[in-house]
Amino acid sequence: MRAAVITVSDRVSRGEAEDRSGPAVAAALARIGFTDVTIDVVPDGIEPVAAALRRWTAESPLVVTTGGTGFTPRDLTPEATRLVIEREAPGLAEAMRAVTFGRNPHGMLSRGVCGTVGTSLILNLPGSVKGATESLDAVAPALMHAVELLLAVESDHNASGS
Repeated sequence: MRAAVITVSDRVSRGEAEDRSGPAVAAALARIGFTDVTIDVVPDGIEPVAAALRRWTAESPLVVTTGGTGFTPRDLTPEATRLVIEREAPGLAEAMRAVTFGRNPHGMLSRGVCGTVGTSLILNLPGSVKGATESLDAVAPALMHAVELLLAVESDHNASGS
């Protein structure tokens, strides 16, 4: 199954910092069955993120962003995502934030959203390696089923008569 990871960072896109969260998220996706994972890097901002989301949702049933979900003026990934998605999936975003409660007091500051466009699911993860992987781990058990539902793929969870 194909997936795309979009690292949203001005510094990484300019070559001033190493992308650590993108590869960590890609490795986590591979562990749960997404065997063809591409990593892209874009600068912060609504237009670059929205354009990348449109490009990757045309090619991948799962598109995961990392970064741009905080409170700084350039953290606009949720706004870009809302421009692209057709239906929100608030339970996924709520589950991701919930895993940080009691562990990281800053986790509740994540403004990430999740939703669908066509046959693709978009998830916004925090930009830190720990925040991104913890958030992805929280929703991992439901991801493959969500993608199968969007693609109308027969699975153990949605087989006829179940």
